[in-house]
Amino acid sequence: MNRISITALGIFAVLASSWTGIVLSNQRSYGGLTPFVDKDDNKAYPLQLPGLAAQGKRVYEDLGCAVCHTQQVHAAVTSTDIKRGWGDRQSVARDYLWEDRVVLGSLRAGPDLRNVGARKPEGDRKYDDPAWHYRHLYDARLTSPGSNMPPFPFLFEQRKIIGQASPKALTLPAPYSAPAGYEIIPTARGEALVAYLMNLKDTFNYPEESSKVYVEPKKKEKPAGAEHSQPKEKK
Repeated sequence: MNRISITALGIFAVLASSWTGIVLSNQRSYGGLTPFVDKDDNKAYPLQLPGLAAQGKRVYEDLGCAVCHTQQVHAAVTSTDIKRGWGDRQSVARDYLWEDRVVLGSLRAGPDLRNVGARKPEGDRKYDDPAWHYRHLYDARLTSPGSNMPPFPFLFEQRKIIGQASPKALTLPAPYSAPAGYEIIPTARGEALVAYLMNLKDTFNYPEESSKVYVEPKKKEKPAGAEHSQPKEKK
């Protein structure tokens, strides 16, 4: 066997062993993950998305929302995600257990959305109110002046009011408001997308993870009197 064949076999062996190591190590680390059952409330975490929210995830993917938004809260020691209010803790592998396709995203032209359903209100931004999300999707500038997020008016329809107005009708200022006798309501896709966003909540702290990744490492305390000690002079 000539040297070229031996070299080629060696390169193949190195690549094969590296690939196998990566696959097997990940399988051992994540392949055995199972839901965590909390005995206090008798629920298995992470919670699965309800039907309408699961449909909304497909809308989220179809619209390409992951191009501008991520869904992964980074650790406090490496980012400002938690300080920004994007989550109370960093994301861990178990959070994505039920997802057949994880939409982590790669660009943060907009804020991370992994916990938008549990995010605390900020001024006029009422993340726990569907009406706020509908207005934001209709035109983000209505809720976030100066936003570069494109409007999604096709997630809504204008229709004539017959009888009483729909409780889902948007309250919009001019020139966005509908003509007299008409109303603007979300389509089925719009409702599903908002249901999905409001169900993005990773608020449960898994006991086996809390001591490893959730808490920012404490700074080492100096021994008592250390600040007063003086280095010894060399003789």
